[in-house]
Amino acid sequence: MRLSIRKPGNKRSLAAVVVFAAAAGSACLYGFAGGGLPSHIRTVAILPFDNQTPEPILTQEVSDAVRAALQNRLGLRPASEATADALVRGAILRYEPDIPLSVQPGRAGEVQVTARRVQITLRVEIIDQTVGRTLWERASLTVDGEYEPPREDEGRRKALDKLVNDIVDGAQSQW
Repeated sequence: MRLSIRKPGNKRSLAAVVVFAAAAGSACLYGFAGGGLPSHIRTVAILPFDNQTPEPILTQEVSDAVRAALQNRLGLRPASEATADALVRGAILRYEPDIPLSVQPGRAGEVQVTARRVQITLRVEIIDQTVGRTLWERASLTVDGEYEPPREDEGRRKALDKLVNDIVDGAQSQW
């Protein structure tokens, strides 16, 4: 659309400019509503995850990571299971700490692993205890984190970061 104002007093040109500006400005006046947890959910209880792996430290690490994310990113306060508005529970189903990602040839035909991956599979559920319904769940949520040997704990931390991102995104995706 081409606009030109030739005379200073041209009312038609001025009207066209006003209509064009209003149309251009109103095209950006939209937004999204909904999402997130229901407004009545202000507290959460995070039950210890049932650990079905041989790695005992995972129970505490998963619970701590989920607790911190729900408090810091969703603003939920911790509460006991009996008084919480929402409940998070789940199970750690599988832990693979040593999946080779990249290798390079070493001396005398040996192969040296230069990067590895930690992989954790969990079952996670967020329940609205006020109305007794599941808000979000994943029966098999798999997260991973890459690391350079021997820093397995770094890979596990990366996987836990992905886990809490997935849980927070899932909680916020409720329409």
